[in-house]
Amino acid sequence: MRAAGKWREWGTVPGLVRSAAERHAETEAVVDGRTRITFAELGARVDRAAAACRAWGVAPGDRVAVWAPNRLEWIVAALGAVSAGGVLVPVSTRHKGAEAVDVLRRSRARLLFVTGPFLGTSYVALLRRAAGGVAGSRVERPLAGLPDLRRVVVFAEDAPSGFDTWRAFLTAGGGREPARSAGMAGEAPSDVIYTSGTTGRPKGVVVTHAQTLRAYEVWSALAGLRPGDRYLIANPFFHTFGYKAGVLACLMSGATMIPQPVFAAETTLATVAAERVTALPAPPALLQALLDHPERSSYDLSSLRLVVTGASSIPLTLVERLRGELGVETVLTAYGLSEACGLVTMGRRGDPPATVAATSGRAVPGVAVRIADATGAPSPPGTPGEILVRGFNVMRGYLDDERATARAFAPGGWLRTGDVGVLDSSGNLSVTDRLTDMYVVGGFNAYPAEIERILLGHPGVADAAVVGVPDARLGEVGRAWVVRAPDGLLTEGELIAWARREMAGYKVPRSVRFVDALPRNATGKVAKETLRARA
Repeated sequence: MRAAGKWREWGTVPGLVRSAAERHAETEAVVDGRTRITFAELGARVDRAAAACRAWGVAPGDRVAVWAPNRLEWIVAALGAVSAGGVLVPVSTRHKGAEAVDVLRRSRARLLFVTGPFLGTSYVALLRRAAGGVAGSRVERPLAGLPDLRRVVVFAEDAPSGFDTWRAFLTAGGGREPARSAGMAGEAPSDVIYTSGTTGRPKGVVVTHAQTLRAYEVWSALAGLRPGDRYLIANPFFHTFGYKAGVLACLMSGATMIPQPVFAAETTLATVAAERVTALPAPPALLQALLDHPERSSYDLSSLRLVVTGASSIPLTLVERLRGELGVETVLTAYGLSEACGLVTMGRRGDPPATVAATSGRAVPGVAVRIADATGAPSPPGTPGEILVRGFNVMRGYLDDERATARAFAPGGWLRTGDVGVLDSSGNLSVTDRLTDMYVVGGFNAYPAEIERILLGHPGVADAAVVGVPDARLGEVGRAWVVRAPDGLLTEGELIAWARREMAGYKVPRSVRFVDALPRNATGKVAKETLRARA
């Protein structure tokens, strides 16, 4: 394991970029389609982007947004903006125009980088419709509904009136040498990550350079990421799993970044085989799709040695198949949330499969985890309650929202996660659900994730999600949404009868709906609100 404490030497994210360019100068840094660049070349591109940001008026503390899929330009633009003293605001590619404009408006972004057409959608058109169209000076106010936004740069060869191309943006910086982030401190904000908004309006989570660097040095060390690794980054860059556990972790370790813009099993299989990918952090749904793909045997996946995943429901068979069928040496799980830098607990290499599947590992160094009951008092091991977190990783607060920030903390500086979990006697955390997903069956608390984990043990179930639905007698009961295993013929009656033998009666779903796929958000989590709406 790499010695801890390098984050202090790096100081800031631009300090990390410079260090990587020096330490791994001739190592391949990014492979994006036919483009291949070294860490030294990446450092030079980031310097050029930083100079352009300053030439375009980005001042220390200004928010700079990126609304684009995983690609080389995202990496260069984001790191360039941060190197110029800006604060990065990643915008979800799943957002529609109004959602993106809401984030841009509330973050008061001064500069926006946006993708050209992607998956048949014009993001520029979405932006123009939602922000009221082009108005005012091309330089000063390109969009009427976003008065703070001064410039919009499109990752394309052409851009409509009021917008600029990536090439024009870079040219603006000329040949000037960047100021090397002079005066930037580790305690300065590095980014504002907006929450997924599954329980209300998305909130902007503010964290610092030092917090980010320390957290992902720990993550990289526990995962065992090392120079020479080839890391397929399928997790979206707008999420901490893609940007911080992806881009920044590769800069720390000297691993090669291979960005993948969309979740697609066949594309992933082909890339793993062609690029000899060694590291594949991904949500369970993508890993399951790889294992079950009918053409999997056509691809050489023997290079894979590291998989990191995280979710409340991970079937033991998934861990066993990754190790047994693909020969993956290290399979780890982790738990985090945006308000805690995306990292709270993580498994350790050597953990048995049952621990990997049933828990999200133990608190990482410098972080404390506590389970609290409804009164806020600590719960004993084995008793479910709300997960509270305290440590270096806890956010500075929500951007411009003191009231929401105050609500997020319990006495003693403990961050309230809104997640329900259980700690075992060894400190391993099992995340059983969201407080908002729990439902009450005849007076008994039912936790969907626990029920889902049991359902996934049935050989005829490939995927499952459970939500509470109204019931005249019991108040609420469970409804399971199930994806059958390939070629499966499982019926509702068979699954309910099986469930009655495997779990307490109040936990047994009273109805089952079979679907081809579960609705998921961009980070791979099941969209429970969609299922509740259907119910």
